[in-house]
Amino acid sequence: MRVLAVNAGSSSLKLSVLDGERLDAATNLHAGDDRVDQSAVRDFVASAGEIDAVGHRIVHGGTDYVAPTVIDRDVRQRLEALSDLAPLHQPKSLAALDTVSAIVGPVPAVACFDTAFHSTIPPAAHTYALPAEWRRRWPLRRFGFHGLSHAYAARRAAAMVGQPVESLRIVSCHLGAGASVTAIRHGVSVDTTMGFTPLEGLVMATRSGSVDPGLLLWLEEHAGIAPAELASALEHRSGLLGLAGNGDLRAVLHAQAGGDPAATLAVEVYLHRLRAAIAAMTTALEGLDILVFTGGVGEHAAAIRQQTADALGFLGISVDADRNTTAKPDCEIQLGDASVATLVIESREDLQISAEVHQALG
Repeated sequence: MRVLAVNAGSSSLKLSVLDGERLDAATNLHAGDDRVDQSAVRDFVASAGEIDAVGHRIVHGGTDYVAPTVIDRDVRQRLEALSDLAPLHQPKSLAALDTVSAIVGPVPAVACFDTAFHSTIPPAAHTYALPAEWRRRWPLRRFGFHGLSHAYAARRAAAMVGQPVESLRIVSCHLGAGASVTAIRHGVSVDTTMGFTPLEGLVMATRSGSVDPGLLLWLEEHAGIAPAELASALEHRSGLLGLAGNGDLRAVLHAQAGGDPAATLAVEVYLHRLRAAIAAMTTALEGLDILVFTGGVGEHAAAIRQQTADALGFLGISVDADRNTTAKPDCEIQLGDASVATLVIESREDLQISAEVHQALG
């Protein structure tokens, strides 16, 4: 079965055609303001050959969708109703869904959810300590995101070390413009750093990560900053951009090497949060067998991997400097006597989408 995997990001639309795990065609199109270049999609589909099914990355499935789901009119409407839980992401996914469906025609389409992988997180990890009446009225829980990437990383890591994923304790670090760390035991997510929204957790390119809610209430009450302005600042003007004036970690690392104090602080804050998250996820697993770095930063920033590992030796993590510096995904970079395998794995959400399409369609 040849599957068209559709991955709508904040400013791009990735299209891949896979026959099993073989990548037959791929393109990365610009997509902004919830609009999709229909002619470019049409040209790609026309050149890609026969398509038997389509898999769509959908950022938010809420509490309704915890597995890949065949899309019909009712599902499409329910996905749109979830847009208020992910207003920056869900409309882009739905715009891509509508465009591709109109071009490809009547082939099965499957929604593959970034939140679904985290539906296995136990109540102790996903429950916020908020008033009971609030939690009864609204779905106020930690959903988690990047589930497609973490799910793929776990099964790929197990294959690389030659052990069943069910026997392993894995911490997966998806580090890109958005970033999250997930604890995976018996092949399922048991804890993760992102929460009700993708704002919680690590420092990211332009997102703040976790912030004391009292600080935000103070800004609203005493500084007169409106909720919409707070939301915009937390999403678009915080993170590395807010700390160092640049959301691209490569530029921040370059500035740090040149002695820029703001860049140095930004990297230190980034690493402090990342190390703490890995240690917390290891606690959730009661130990660690594999540490995975994936995503654009995880795959390419050797300095971040090295400095992260250097502070976590007490967990059994130890990275070989030469292997790390020359690492190209997919590979192992731990020292030979390290008790934890440290892997660099290419993020392949397209392969996970294809696998979930097969799962949904039997």
